Amino acid sequence: MRILLTGGTGLIGQALCQHWQHQGHELWVWSREPSKVLRLCCGARGIAHLPELDGTPLDAVVNLAGAPIADRPWSTARRQVLWASRVDLTRTLVDWIEQQPRPPRVLVSGSAAGWYGDGGDTWLDESSPAGATDFGSQLCIAWEHEAERARSIGVRVALVRTAPVLASQGGMLARLLPLFKLGLGGKLGNGQQWMPWIHIDDQVRLIDHLLHQEDCNGPFNACAPEAVRNINFTQTLARSLHRPTMLPVPAWALRLALGDMSVLLLAGQYLHPQRAQALGFKWQHPQLETALSHLLMKR
Repeated sequence: MRILLTGGTGLIGQALCQHWQHQGHELWVWSREPSKVLRLCCGARGIAHLPELDGTPLDAVVNLAGAPIADRPWSTARRQVLWASRVDLTRTLVDWIEQQPRPPRVLVSGSAAGWYGDGGDTWLDESSPAGATDFGSQLCIAWEHEAERARSIGVRVALVRTAPVLASQGGMLARLLPLFKLGLGGKLGNGQQWMPWIHIDDQVRLIDHLLHQEDCNGPFNACAPEAVRNINFTQTLARSLHRPTMLPVPAWALRLALGDMSVLLLAGQYLHPQRAQALGFKWQHPQLETALSHLLMKR
């Protein structure tokens, strides 16, 4: 297949490039720094501008671009960066797809579990309503809306609502490990918020599955089938490292330090991958304890 990827230099993108290069696919990565693509993306070709591919017949586009959402507080300027890197970029991408004489057959486009907002203890599958009350949810709603426009020209669109991804290098786990190795990890707030997650290998396999299955349309929750609360997650991670969980972080401190962005840590989604399960998708790492053990052995 000929695949155009956005977000190829990110955590998931690099893993996808490695996976698809081994399968023999031909890859292009749209990037602000195309000179880095060859090194970071397993030999994929980098492009700085979409018109460089005008007239090139593509089989698929995978859209995962987006500035890191948890790197810094959501100031007005940061919100604009997050919006531009997801919503505006996806609009530009779909506009370009619509102009091609032979559009790709499929667009797999990123989204996030934050689409549902703070779901409390409500069971959430792909038929559940959007949250729409916080910036993260509004961002995901607009992001998906722009991708959905590709349907008007006959492109199959699959939306990947990704939970926090666990990987041996990078992502959430890399941020948590230094504290937990020192025995300084702990629950966030009261620890009762649900915390969906997915192993990087299963994230890659699910996106690949959606790319190749012609009947996969609409949203898919990219999360492990085992749902855990934050307190269970922190206890399991500490146990895997043979460390205590000594320092819980009170909700007020997170709100004071992070402002609106604290919703990423204090809100939760009791998320279930119902549509992936209905497809017969099989997880390699469905349980948190074994997933963490696998990743920690690779560090």
